[in-house]
Amino acid sequence: MPSAASVLGLRVSLLQSGMGGVAGSELACAVSNAGAAGCVGGYKLAGSALSAILARLVSGTDRPVGVNLIPEVVGPDELDRQVAQVLDETPHRVHLSFFGMPDDAVFDRVTAAGRQLVVQVGSVPDGVHAADRGAVVVAQGIEAGGHLLGTQRRDDLVGALRALLPDACLVASGGIGSPEEAARALAAGADGVLLGTAFVVAHQARAHARFKSAVTAADQADTVISDVYEIGWPGRRHRVLATAVTADPSLPAKFIGKTVVEGKPYLVPRFSAAVPTDATSGRIEEMALYCGQSCGEITEEAPAADIVAAFARVLPGPETVKSNERPEHHVH
Repeated sequence: MPSAASVLGLRVSLLQSGMGGVAGSELACAVSNAGAAGCVGGYKLAGSALSAILARLVSGTDRPVGVNLIPEVVGPDELDRQVAQVLDETPHRVHLSFFGMPDDAVFDRVTAAGRQLVVQVGSVPDGVHAADRGAVVVAQGIEAGGHLLGTQRRDDLVGALRALLPDACLVASGGIGSPEEAARALAAGADGVLLGTAFVVAHQARAHARFKSAVTAADQADTVISDVYEIGWPGRRHRVLATAVTADPSLPAKFIGKTVVEGKPYLVPRFSAAVPTDATSGRIEEMALYCGQSCGEITEEAPAADIVAAFARVLPGPETVKSNERPEHHVH
């Protein structure tokens, strides 16, 4: 099994989640410069707004780095335009990361361009299909913060995929807030881990200050799986910190704040899927505070490089075992 580090050209088998709004170019570059795989959140950006963030990404690091896109949020035509922009405007060290499955034509286009492909999945069939198309497969468990792609726990999904895909590169995601939890994910069969919530509190993350402090103060019992933050991303459950809005979905869907995205102002309605960033004002405590069960182990804000370094001691580097015998410390 190749480590994520060896496949993506990293120093440590750690991927950062491309969280829209939170994961800007500053965070992605800091993570990549520390030896892991940074990833900028492309979300619904297109045209000049996407070009601006891609330019900052490319100028901010010369290491492997990713751009995360979300097929179900933008639809096939807009996704096609986003993919074209990334391929046209970035060098080969920039990989494409998809949250959920794109169409096969997208797989073909990305691999034909010689780019690495990372796909986050929540089910065994999707994981097998993505691996068959040559992707690094991120197996997301329901412990994860943000939108949930499936119904299985992380290690159960990783184990099921490993049994079917002995040679694939599998990355575990969900509930990983400490090196010890990362080691448990490796023991279940993963070749690396993806962190989201742990990077929300990075100094370089664009999460609003009150969002960051809420995460560091929270325990996993403070998170809930809900479907209330659906404006802009309907039909997908999400794990968030419990708020007045998750407690009472009958509240009026009025505007509760405003934000700025790549220089353009927007109003934020209650129930919006958008996260509060450092450019957001208003009722932050009612907005979508995506947070995984790892929050109990995340107690302070820190530079991205320190977060990478803390996990690096348990994660594989570019050289790893390439046989069907897992290293002893990976066995239950």
